[in-house]
Amino acid sequence: MQILKSNLNIHFNKYRLSATIFSAILLIASIASISIRGLNLGLDFTGGTLIEALYEDDANLDQIREQLTVAGFERALVQYYGTSKDVTIRLGPQGDKKASDIGTSVLTALREGIDSKIVMRRIEFVGPAVGDELAEQGGLAMLVALIFIMFYVSVRFEWKFALGSVAALTHDVIITVGLFSIIQREFDLTVLAAILAVIGYSLNDTIVVFDRIRENFLKLRKSDSSKVVDISLNQTLSRTLMTSITTLIVLTALFYLGGELIHGFAMALIAGVFIGTYSSIYVASNAALALGITKEDLMPVEVEKEGADQDALM
Repeated sequence: MQILKSNLNIHFNKYRLSATIFSAILLIASIASISIRGLNLGLDFTGGTLIEALYEDDANLDQIREQLTVAGFERALVQYYGTSKDVTIRLGPQGDKKASDIGTSVLTALREGIDSKIVMRRIEFVGPAVGDELAEQGGLAMLVALIFIMFYVSVRFEWKFALGSVAALTHDVIITVGLFSIIQREFDLTVLAAILAVIGYSLNDTIVVFDRIRENFLKLRKSDSSKVVDISLNQTLSRTLMTSITTLIVLTALFYLGGELIHGFAMALIAGVFIGTYSSIYVASNAALALGITKEDLMPVEVEKEGADQDALM
């Protein structure tokens, strides 16, 4: 069997040190920002108020946001709900105010300068206890996902590859979350869902690279580990780039045309695709090399047949 040829001849391992320093800078900046500034948690985590209003005529979302800001309800999330006449308004915690009082204040603010009739259809309060529970369960979901991924890669490949893949996934998650901390973009459940999707996307790229490394280790028996990894990365680079580019095209369209509700979701995935592509090339394979992966680790174990020892003695 012949090894798949690649027209590319990029010496990835030549830049291992630079990539390690770059990753370290990103990780330190992300961890520092998360520790010092924290995350701008959304209503799902902090608690708050959800209001649904029905307009007689088509609602103007920009005008509604401006009216709420003037009334003291800053950073309200306003969006259509089904039709252009149905509007939902999400507000952060408003101190000790009752939900009914908040609804009355919002309705009064919305009616300022509006001739059309506005009806309050529903108002719901999400308490901080529910938000804390969601935050805990979300973090637990990511931890469980990483544990099962590590187990899967250990069974399919080798424990050094497993540690490399988990290192890459942890790297991607911390940097993506750190980005939201640095720019103070609202972090809600849709962003958390995007983070979990980033884990799956990054793992898929990493598995493709590891699969090719394993194949080449068994075929290029006289090459050292660093050269085998370089060859494997060159062979899978075109596939990695094509997957990333096509995904980014869809996510960019989603970011600009999908509406405010999924801006955070699309932004997290865009950042995750960039950093996930980078980590599948450098972080995962570099971690495996640093742990001393060799072709002997991937050689199939020979099982002695029953009676072989007796035949050898005769």
